[in-house]
Amino acid sequence: TATRGVANIHIHTFSVFFLYQAVSQLACSDGQASSCAEWPRRERGAGSDFTGGHKVLDASTLSYSTRVKWFVICFASGILCSILGTALLFLPNGIKLFAAFYTLGNIAALASTCFLMGPLKQLKRMFEKTRLIATIVMLLCLVLTLCAAFWWHKKVLALIFCILQFLAMTWYSISYIPFARDAVMKCFTTCLS
Repeated sequence: TATRGVANIHIHTFSVFFLYQAVSQLACSDGQASSCAEWPRRERGAGSDFTGGHKVLDASTLSYSTRVKWFVICFASGILCSILGTALLFLPNGIKLFAAFYTLGNIAALASTCFLMGPLKQLKRMFEKTRLIATIVMLLCLVLTLCAAFWWHKKVLALIFCILQFLAMTWYSISYIPFARDAVMKCFTTCLS
């Protein structure tokens, strides 16, 4: 069905995006594993001194292996929630479960990159000029999907917001891949003309 197709496209899009993010954030210039463990310290500077809450919010204070483990856990949880939400869609009253699990899956997948680059850097990159509209639409759709399913009890509206959530998340995700947005725009322009 169309919903399963959307879920499959969603999974593939996120796989490409988050694997690209993992490689770009964790790659080291000389390629040696020993220096990769030192990458966060090199990035923030040898004389850096983190104190108080800033240390908690900086993912680079975590070890290399811990960051990768939590990235994989969050990313896998996001995919699992999206698949589970799609499977639950066909149950009676399943639109509420679908909306909740699909939104939770998107949040978990989005949070996974916080472990690679840190929450503050993630927020800064999310609200850069090139991603601002996609980020706002994505976050708005996350909230509106849950509102439509649980408070307004509008199944069709919840499904529309899930589709918009998917489109916004996809547009947001491909903004991290160089020239991906241009390629998508060119593809659609070519198909429509």
